[in-house]
Amino acid sequence: MERMKMHAWAFSAAIAGLALFGCANTGVVATGKDTYLIAKKSPQLGFGPPIGIKGEAYIEANEFCAREGKVVETLRLDQTNSGFARAAAVSLEFRCIPK
Repeated sequence: MERMKMHAWAFSAAIAGLALFGCANTGVVATGKDTYLIAKKSPQLGFGPPIGIKGEAYIEANEFCAREGKVVETLRLDQTNSGFARAAAVSLEFRCIPK
């Protein structure tokens, strides 16, 4: 019985860890005067570029700027491909400029 509880606890901890590790998003964060950052991690399996979350980051940035009647200007885009024990990630630094 004790062994069964230990396995159940280990399984629950593993699921919780995967949920936390799986998908992370900072949302729009002000990093300075009129500059912002969005960082995302993906639960993407296998090896490859972070295509999906890159698009999501730009959608979020465009929606943020559109609220002010402006458009996104990319200042920096960092991408990390997914790999063995590494999630795909994107970091988008931007500002909102007039149309």
